Amino acid sequence: MPDLPSPQDATEAALFSECWDAVLSYADLCTSGSAAAAQLAREAFAQGIREVRAAEAGTVRGTGRRSSRLPRIPLLLTAVRGTAAAWEEAGQGHRLDPDLRLWLHSDRAARYTGPPLERPVALRALRDLQRADAELLWLAEAEALPLPLVARRLGLDPETAPEELDQVRGLFRDRCHRNHLDSPMDAECRSYARLLDAVTRSPASDTPDDLSRHLATCAPCAEAAACLRLHDGGLPGALVGGVVGWGGLAYLERRRRAAEVRLGTGHRDGADPEHGDPADGTAGARLARNGLLAAAVLVSGLALTVSLMPFGDTDAESAVRPDTDRRSVTGPGLPPPTASAGAPSPSASAADPSGTPAGPRKPSAEHTPDRDEPAPEPQGTSSATATAAPAPGGPPSCRVAYDLVNQWPDGFQATVTVTTHEPLDSWRVGFSFRDGQRVRQMWDATASQDGSRVTATAADYNRTVPAGAELAFGFLASWRGTNSPPSDFTLNGRPCAKA
Repeated sequence: MPDLPSPQDATEAALFSECWDAVLSYADLCTSGSAAAAQLAREAFAQGIREVRAAEAGTVRGTGRRSSRLPRIPLLLTAVRGTAAAWEEAGQGHRLDPDLRLWLHSDRAARYTGPPLERPVALRALRDLQRADAELLWLAEAEALPLPLVARRLGLDPETAPEELDQVRGLFRDRCHRNHLDSPMDAECRSYARLLDAVTRSPASDTPDDLSRHLATCAPCAEAAACLRLHDGGLPGALVGGVVGWGGLAYLERRRRAAEVRLGTGHRDGADPEHGDPADGTAGARLARNGLLAAAVLVSGLALTVSLMPFGDTDAESAVRPDTDRRSVTGPGLPPPTASAGAPSPSASAADPSGTPAGPRKPSAEHTPDRDEPAPEPQGTSSATATAAPAPGGPPSCRVAYDLVNQWPDGFQATVTVTTHEPLDSWRVGFSFRDGQRVRQMWDATASQDGSRVTATAADYNRTVPAGAELAFGFLASWRGTNSPPSDFTLNGRPCAKA
């Protein structure tokens, strides 16, 4: 593994610990085991920090104009994605999440490295913002940090920070609109561009039926609509999905839960987490300013560890997820970069190399469940194999494995991997829930649900599957009371056997 860069001062040490937490979280989504996640995070972090320092040095020695680049955290997250793509090209793809591998070979992935004007509008818009504005938007929307804390980190007045954030949201929207108009578009898309701008400006505006039909079939226009509509709470997803790509929604959910654990539920826009609020019992969280930077390293590691752990321990859940077959990569075994002598030194211990690769998981970025595809939680917090009756009169035509990637009090993320014995030109996987679970989001397939029966239909880019190969998809769903694994799996109407 490459050596991690050393912080150059106390300020950079604090920044490193925050960035490392984010990088490791996303690397965990992208890989199939904790050891692989640790290595991917280290390689990406080292590469990303070199890019950050080179860009900042260029600004100092140049004309004073900064080169357009992302804020530090999203830049490092894209370094994770780029390093994962390099692994795939170098023959190390088996260490990556299966859904990510599918995505890397899709047209969606090509957009992030293709011609600049064809890249996602959110990515281009964030680059267009002033650095301080971009940092404010990302920390508040993507990292789910309370605005008073973000204000202090960026040297803003907490009293005026809400107004500044609203202004930055507006600037981001304007940049997205401009970039959408600059994108190569066919005649139909261009005819709807200005109407799209108009109907997304106000929550009271109704979307014409013809525009709704267009957005249902045109991914770039739908992506732009999500960035332009600031009033429905979809900005964080549009921002992270457009910048990170695969697994964006899963990453967003992880960061939200990590922030809640680290700062206390209910403080996103409320009390100052550094000083606490006696009214809600957080006064004990009061920390001296001089100790905050060092403590942040330990707290952020603990928060991410907790965010990766499934909640609850009922008999039913235990049946679904047996003992974890891999350790969380964010525990005490994997420290953030070590500070230099003049900077706070985060506590660290040797990395645990015993992480066992887990099954597929992931949101489909397209969100492992955050899984945009199979095996979201770097995979494999727990896995259970789905059962299905063999086809009468002969051997089953497929085998299926169901993996519960992660679970929290009212939701969970899971992946389904099917091995087909016959070549497929298209596929449709069906299964039934027993406890009233409802699928909320699916990646690498289109979901429909009728009562307890769920049907996952192939996406355009993964509908063809050769004999003996696997198809995989992931989803986020809600549950209450009991969360038993689904049963009665079928592939194109034919029963699948247990893997």
